[in-house]
Amino acid sequence: MLFDLDGTLLDTAPDMIGALNRLRAEQDLAPMAYGALRGFVSHGSARLVQLGFPNADAESSRVLTRRFLDLYGEAVGRATRLFEGMDAVLDALDARGLKCGIVTNKPARFTTALLDELELTARFVCVVSGDTLRERKPHPLPMLHAAELAGVAPTSCVYVGDAERDIQAAHAAGMLGLVATYGYLAPDEDWRAWGGDGEIGAPRELIDWLERRGG
Repeated sequence: MLFDLDGTLLDTAPDMIGALNRLRAEQDLAPMAYGALRGFVSHGSARLVQLGFPNADAESSRVLTRRFLDLYGEAVGRATRLFEGMDAVLDALDARGLKCGIVTNKPARFTTALLDELELTARFVCVVSGDTLRERKPHPLPMLHAAELAGVAPTSCVYVGDAERDIQAAHAAGMLGLVATYGYLAPDEDWRAWGGDGEIGAPRELIDWLERRGG
């Protein structure tokens, strides 16, 4: 079982949105509402900065994004937690003898810090971050690399993610892709059009999905 990080395994939105609002405060701007930003967290720092500073030009956006990452790094993991029920899901997968891994577009310095902070590192046989390889999702290379690290065939893997690129990457690598509909979906995103092999509305539903497939 392979997982996306933000919006699938971990609820990182409080820290990501907090960093953006601290950045806005530095620019003498009022904070933005959590609900207006949550659905975009899985799209990364550049997208959040674009939402927070819609009138910034390209160079200003690059500067603001660097500052956003600094602010996020200063408080990484402060309010981030496993999604409710995910801890029990990881235990259940382990009890079934299933290996678990992570494939994320998040930079390794934040991925590693989060897993260490939450004492999760030992629960995963492989972790592939956004800068581990020359390609990122939706390219299949990170998925294939994760399967290789885990010592399993890509066709034996299931990937769970909350973005269209997650399903695209999974399918391109020959894996099944499940949509985590509890994750960070923007209001205008139609996850049903992504062609996923199933969906889970909460982490615990992953075990139900496996049992229906005899896993």
